[in-house]
Amino acid sequence: MKTSSARVAGLGTTIFAEMSALAVRTGAVNLGQGFPDTDGPDDVIDAAVQAMRSGANQYAPGIGVPALRKAIAVHQKRWYGLELDPDSELAVSTGATEAIAAAILGLVDPGDEIVVLEPYYDSYVAVLEFAGGVRKPVTLRAPDFRLDLDTLRAAVGPRTTAMLLNSPHNPTGMVLNAQEREAVRDLAVEHDLVVVTDEVYEHLTFDGVRHVPLATLPGMRERTLTISSAGKSFSFTGWKVGWMSGPAPLVRAAVGAKQFLTYTSGSPFQPAIAHALGHDAAYFEGFAATLQARRDQLCAGLEEIGFTTYVPEGTYFTTTDIRPLGYDDGIAFCRALPELAGVVAVPTQVFYDDEEAGRPLVRWAFCKQEAVIAEALRRLEALRPPR
Repeated sequence: MKTSSARVAGLGTTIFAEMSALAVRTGAVNLGQGFPDTDGPDDVIDAAVQAMRSGANQYAPGIGVPALRKAIAVHQKRWYGLELDPDSELAVSTGATEAIAAAILGLVDPGDEIVVLEPYYDSYVAVLEFAGGVRKPVTLRAPDFRLDLDTLRAAVGPRTTAMLLNSPHNPTGMVLNAQEREAVRDLAVEHDLVVVTDEVYEHLTFDGVRHVPLATLPGMRERTLTISSAGKSFSFTGWKVGWMSGPAPLVRAAVGAKQFLTYTSGSPFQPAIAHALGHDAAYFEGFAATLQARRDQLCAGLEEIGFTTYVPEGTYFTTTDIRPLGYDDGIAFCRALPELAGVVAVPTQVFYDDEEAGRPLVRWAFCKQEAVIAEALRRLEALRPPR
C-alpha cells in the first residue's frame, strides 16, 4: 500500500513542530517557535466575540469579508501611500503561509526558476517543490546578513520568472535598505519578473529602521504581490488571518489556487482584524518598542553567556553563532539544549540549501515576556565557559 506521495515523503516534519514538541516533552523554556506568550489587544478580542454573537459564523466570501478588505486597503494607503481596489486587488487568506502557497501555486509553472533569499522560511521550500519551481538561493551571510547585489544579479537567468523575498527577514532580522530595494527593482523591471513579498513583520522594526514595501518603488506596483498578516502585528498568530494585495491579475492567479486550499478563512476573526488595523500609530510604535526592549534583553544576555550574537533590525528573532561555546552543529546543539540547559531554540541550518553557511547558527525568539526571557537566560548560564 502506498502511504505517501514522493513530494511529501521528502519534506519530513517542520522544525518548528519538532522543537515545540521537544519543549513540551521536556518542560524547557520555548524560545524556538515564533509565537508570543501574551494575547493581543482586548478590544480586538471583544470585536471577535461580538462578531460571533452577531452571527458571523458561516462561510465568508472566498476573497474575504468586505470590511476587512476595505481596512487592508486603508492600511496600505495610510502607511505606504499604496492605492488598492478592495474588490479586485486584495484577498484574505488563512495566514500568510497560505497566501505564499497560493501565490506560488498560482504563478509558478514546473521548471520556472524563482530567486529566494536564503535562509528562508521553511514553507517556501515545500510549496516551490509542490509547484515544480526551481529555487535559486541568494545567501545572506553573517555578520550583517546584507543582500549581496552581485550574487542577486547572478541568480537571475533566462528561466527566472519571479522573486520570493522576505523583509523584514526571518530568521536573520535583516530589513532591506534603499540600495538593496533599488537593485531588486532594477532586476525585476529589466527581466520583467513578478515579485512576491512576504512582509508579515512590517510593523516590527527597531532602532529607527523603516520597512518600505517594494510595491512602492517606481515600476514595482504592477509586478508585486504583497503578503502580510495580522498574527505578528497584533499577537494573534492562532487566528491565521492574512492577506495578499497587488495588481488584479496577480491576485486573481493566487486566488485561483487559494479557492482549492481553504476557500475561505475564519469568518468572525475577519471583522475583528478589520477593527485592529484601525489602531492608531501609537499602538504599532508601542508594540515595536516593547519588542525592541525584549530583543535587547535577550541579545545582551546571550552575548554575556558567550554566544556571538547578531542584533536584528526587525522581526521576533535574533541569531547567534554557537562556536564560541565549543559547539559547531546547530541541529545537534538544539536537540541537546533541553537537557543541557532546559531551553529550546531553532537551528538555522535547516533554512539553508548551503547547510555549511548556517551550520553554527541558532535562532532565538524574543517575543516572550520579560520574565520568560530572564528565566531562559538563567538556565543558559549552564553553558557559560569557565573563566
